[in-house]
Amino acid sequence: MIAIIKYNGGNVNSVQNALNRLGSESIITDNFELIQNADKVIFPGVGEASSTMKILQEKGLDQLIPTLKQPVLGICLGMQLMCKNNEEGNTVGMGIFDINVKKFPAKNIVPHMGWNTISDFNSDLFSDVKEESDVYFVHSFYCELSENTTAVCDYILPFSASLQKDNFYAMQFHPEKSGRIGSQLLQHFLKL
Repeated sequence: MIAIIKYNGGNVNSVQNALNRLGSESIITDNFELIQNADKVIFPGVGEASSTMKILQEKGLDQLIPTLKQPVLGICLGMQLMCKNNEEGNTVGMGIFDINVKKFPAKNIVPHMGWNTISDFNSDLFSDVKEESDVYFVHSFYCELSENTTAVCDYILPFSASLQKDNFYAMQFHPEKSGRIGSQLLQHFLKL
């Protein structure tokens, strides 16, 4: 069973629909026991960092998520909130990744929205993905490059398109909206 973390926001239904297309059962929940006992956990996100973190704190999910032992996938804002801090709302994150989340400089159109190329893969999740592939992004803030970076995108500047540390995986782009490549990546995550 896959647990999709429920916190009154985000793209939980589109993530669940993508999992359904792949033949995987999932449940949208904020129940600690269900999340702790799930085979995999997905932490999706669309929204504003500080208000989302406040909801997670009220539910205690900000304390639960970093303790999980099974594979966990953060998507978009989910990825950003797994980092140390976020310039959006001066938000302190969960610190799973020791990375800062910064606002894109206004040198181009922000938000970064639409299809863009990812490359420099360094994770088993990308094992059969072509070295340069296009995926779908919607974000105004980016995760810095770090030792945990497993794919890079260049929009205004190079940033972490995906991250991995131990059992924690994260994608700035939306795999559930990224066609065949996104489905491949979700499939690899489900097989972990």
